[in-house]
Amino acid sequence: MSMKNKYQDVLDLGEQLNVQNGDVREEDGQLKVWGTTNTQYEKNLLWDKIKEIGGENPTDIMADIKVADESVYHRHTVKSGETLGKIAKHYYGNAMKYKDIFAANTDILKNPDLIYPDQELIIPNL
Repeated sequence: MSMKNKYQDVLDLGEQLNVQNGDVREEDGQLKVWGTTNTQYEKNLLWDKIKEIGGENPTDIMADIKVADESVYHRHTVKSGETLGKIAKHYYGNAMKYKDIFAANTDILKNPDLIYPDQELIIPNL
């Protein structure tokens, strides 16, 4: 199996995330991947997928993933039925971090219990 085939799910995820300046090469039995994600959250998604396939410290892939916007962890568009707690749980694994999301968005949010579909929220770096 080629390294490209082995890590195809990583390459597909990169396309879904619209990774910029991406490049993939297979050299000497190692896959070399470059690119720039929009946010740290997207970079983490790629690394999680790499580790899922290759293990905690894979030696058959070399990835150099940069982040275009390091000022935020991510930008999230609210979907119907979401709450700040649910969004915090998704990004941080802790619903109580909703306070950090609220604090980062007080320019558009006046009450942490009132968010609306299609609002774009900043998910701050913690």
